[in-house]
Amino acid sequence: MNSLHNTLVSRIQAKVIGVTHLTQNAFILRMERNGMEFRAGQYVTIGFPGQVTRREYSIYSGEQDDFLEILALGVPEGSFSRQLQQIKPGASLMVEGPFGYFTLSENDPAKETFVFIATGTGISPFHSFVRTCPGLDYRLLHGIPTINDAYMAQDYDAERYTACTSRDRSGKFYGRVTDYLKQHDPVPQAGYYFCGNSRMIHDAMDILTEKGIDPAQFQAEVYY
Repeated sequence: MNSLHNTLVSRIQAKVIGVTHLTQNAFILRMERNGMEFRAGQYVTIGFPGQVTRREYSIYSGEQDDFLEILALGVPEGSFSRQLQQIKPGASLMVEGPFGYFTLSENDPAKETFVFIATGTGISPFHSFVRTCPGLDYRLLHGIPTINDAYMAQDYDAERYTACTSRDRSGKFYGRVTDYLKQHDPVPQAGYYFCGNSRMIHDAMDILTEKGIDPAQFQAEVYY
């Protein structure tokens, strides 16, 4: 991991390098990094030149990558996200950051065990963790409607990644991530990281606490 205790916030104009459309709504946006430093798990704000509106996105790429990526979701009622979804390579965006403290221990993370629990695009910081630390000992639970929403699942060790699908049986586990936690024993000494919707995070923490996990082992990033 990056040994920086604090990363300086900077504001850059970044050219879009590419857009990968994963589903009808989900896409990965790759931009120039232009020297921006960050720690895996942090986020940036993104806006269009000349516009006031900014949106927060967790960084999807790894610390060592020479580009900057985010995983985003275009929503029907979100004019900003739709505009971002339609952007073309060569266009410019204003990027500010990094922000946040949802990061791994500054000790050697390869010597620790982690359980990552995400819903939807909340998988973004965990993708950055795994890409930054290839030898990481982790388990990743991803709550999604169907396996079609398992964004770039091939980027994770198949034995460590569990898609929890709530609408059909296309994933490794049928049900929500909270159902999985109820039915399986926890990893006692692991660090638990949660990212996604607030209800999932609160329910998951309650389940794990009831199973004997110390809340001091929890870190969370709430998306909505």
